[in-house]
Amino acid sequence: MTVTITAFERSPDGGKGLARDTRVRWALEEVGQPYEIRLVSFSAMKEPAHLALHPFGQIPPLEEGDLALFETGAIVFYLAERHTGLLPDDANARARAITWMFAALNTVEPPILHLVTARILESDKPWSKDRLPLVMDRVRDRLRQLSARLGDAEWLDGAFSAGDLMMVSVLLRLRLSGILDEYPDLAAYVARGEARPAYKRAFEAQLAVNAG
Repeated sequence: MTVTITAFERSPDGGKGLARDTRVRWALEEVGQPYEIRLVSFSAMKEPAHLALHPFGQIPPLEEGDLALFETGAIVFYLAERHTGLLPDDANARARAITWMFAALNTVEPPILHLVTARILESDKPWSKDRLPLVMDRVRDRLRQLSARLGDAEWLDGAFSAGDLMMVSVLLRLRLSGILDEYPDLAAYVARGEARPAYKRAFEAQLAVNAG
């Protein structure tokens, strides 16, 4: 059955790989699963047809036959469970990789999203200058902890997994802030993710939509 994912017809980031469909594209490329893209406008995302796929009016829903999924973590987990290449065969290693997926989305991403909000959406607020350093410190706390765990390893737990895919995708949001450069091991970790052929294909596919 053909896999279809829904993506922005014009991404807010201009195709720099920060929109969440990049994560799903990357996962599909890693497992060698062909897919189709349905492009939607911001207005179409609030219409009943799209809300039937994603109740919160976001991207990227995935459709495969009668199945429709939303939330990138759930989608990547679904793909990793059904195809080889993103989860280890060993049961314990598999469980750890899934744990890193949850950690990326539940522990590392929230303070990063708070930083994005503070820098972009709240920069004109009178309290922004006081709040921004606090938000940045929370991000640094998480990065320091993650850096300590990664150490000099190439990936978070042995071979590359869905956990690394999600973590790299989350950390990419820090590039414009410059904070990631304060942690050379994490910057190198992200660069290794971006260097993977599957990521390059996903990135170039998303960029082509926005450059067209």
